[in-house]
Amino acid sequence: MRLEGRVALVTGADSGIGQGIAEAFAREGADVVVNYRSDADGAAETARRVEAAGRKATTVSADVGIPDQVERLFAEGLAPFGDRIDILVNNAGQGGGGPILETSFEQWERTIRTNLHGPFLCAQQAVRRMLDRGTAGRIINITSVHEEAVMRGAGADAYSVSKGGLRNLTRALALELAPRGITVNSVAPGMIVTPMNQQILDDERERAERAAQIPTGRAGYPADIAAMTVFLCSDEASYCTGSTYFVDGGWMLTYPPV
Repeated sequence: MRLEGRVALVTGADSGIGQGIAEAFAREGADVVVNYRSDADGAAETARRVEAAGRKATTVSADVGIPDQVERLFAEGLAPFGDRIDILVNNAGQGGGGPILETSFEQWERTIRTNLHGPFLCAQQAVRRMLDRGTAGRIINITSVHEEAVMRGAGADAYSVSKGGLRNLTRALALELAPRGITVNSVAPGMIVTPMNQQILDDERERAERAAQIPTGRAGYPADIAAMTVFLCSDEASYCTGSTYFVDGGWMLTYPPV
């Protein structure tokens, strides 16, 4: 029970990686605020899993890229826990479409707003509360291997740009908050089988071809990301801050220098 008695807020926790993290936190003893934007059924399922593990859960619909909705997310979500927060996981994400020259401003702005502005806004809300309580807090930003590896075509898009920015937001926050007892780290997933990668779920051949490019020989699952996130939020990781932890089956070892 490495997180016993703590309160965590996980954005985008209605499915996939966010749902896996929320469930793992509950098994380790944390109560969880489940954020979602539109999938109320998915959020309810996440809350059910948290409660099945014996912990409390609240669900709040909010777009993390809109300041007043983020304020409401924290006010409503944390109210049952006395406005306490020990852990923030910025997981909510938005895909970025195709190549930059083919990306509309609307798609660009939406991706940057969710993937970069969202973690900035949520971190502000969380840190203010952590400092008020003197909490030794934890912030985890879920980035991607594409914070570093910008692929030709579909990879050279707003998504890669936003994740690269999130990597440096992690570093800036870590440097600023280390003296205050708050650590900030990034977890960078590789190929993870989630509804966000529906084509991998639907196409067994494509899934096998992609897995063959990974040194471990398999795709990852939300539980793989959750395990790393639990560790970084535990007391065991109190000396870890400002770093990216790749959870990619070794894929980045084979990627050519950018």
